[in-house]
Amino acid sequence: MPPYAFFRKQFMPLDEARVGVLTQALHYGTACFDGIRGNWDDEKKRFCLFRLQDHYKRMLDSCRILKISLPYSIDDLCRLTTELLAKSEYREDVYIRPLAYKSEANLAIRLHDIEDDFLAVVATFPTYLDTEKGVRCCVSSWCRVDDNMIPPRGKICGLYVNSALAKTEAMENGFDEAILLNQSGHVSEGTGQNIFLVMAGELITPPSSDNILMGITRDTVIKLAADELGVRTIERQIDRSELYVADECFFTGTASDVAPVLEVDRRAVGTGQIGRITTQLQRLYSEVILGRNARYSDWYYVFSPD
Repeated sequence: MPPYAFFRKQFMPLDEARVGVLTQALHYGTACFDGIRGNWDDEKKRFCLFRLQDHYKRMLDSCRILKISLPYSIDDLCRLTTELLAKSEYREDVYIRPLAYKSEANLAIRLHDIEDDFLAVVATFPTYLDTEKGVRCCVSSWCRVDDNMIPPRGKICGLYVNSALAKTEAMENGFDEAILLNQSGHVSEGTGQNIFLVMAGELITPPSSDNILMGITRDTVIKLAADELGVRTIERQIDRSELYVADECFFTGTASDVAPVLEVDRRAVGTGQIGRITTQLQRLYSEVILGRNARYSDWYYVFSPD
């Protein structure tokens, strides 16, 4: 079976899903997306779609920012996702990419009075960062965009040019990932991940006011740290130099899981090895995304394709 897409209100083979060259979103980035994990449990022969409703709530919030109106509720979007996954016949971890976009063939620079549409595709799960060996980072020369420029709380397509510039700069300079500062010089996030420091046995992470995406994996880790490890999280501004003196550092994200940061600007973080709290959170997260912990049943959208 070929991969499938949900496109123009119907399911079709992925290679038949095409947008026109005058589509407004293609020219101006007037679209928003999300990334959803579909974790295949080979033992139970089922998918666990992790925090599916939360992802679609966030996407609909992003739509409100861009004046995109969709004829679907969160329940509708969840149902469409399971149908798409069933048609695609995957039996492995997958990545689901829904996209809401300004679909009209119109080169006007505006958000109002432009037609909207929705699509979704599914693919095998990408490897974004090495969660086993750890990540070498630099602080980017590119600043994180501000809420009064392009709101970072939305997963807005045009905003990710900022991330792409920082990622390419980092990789061309020999690093795996970039850390962006905001306009005031405080730590914001990676190019597609939230960031945490471990200092004196506590987690430190930037607040929403420092232009971060309010990540679903970020929220998951905060809850797991408190409930399972008794470790509290402090949301506050982080200075650049704190990256150099932290005991541990890690990224979180749907495609990144819990990814240890072992080096920043060619300075070792802590011992230069994956830290104890990071290791514990990696283990907890890898268990919880398979839907095997009844304590977090509200997070699981379990789906058996057969």
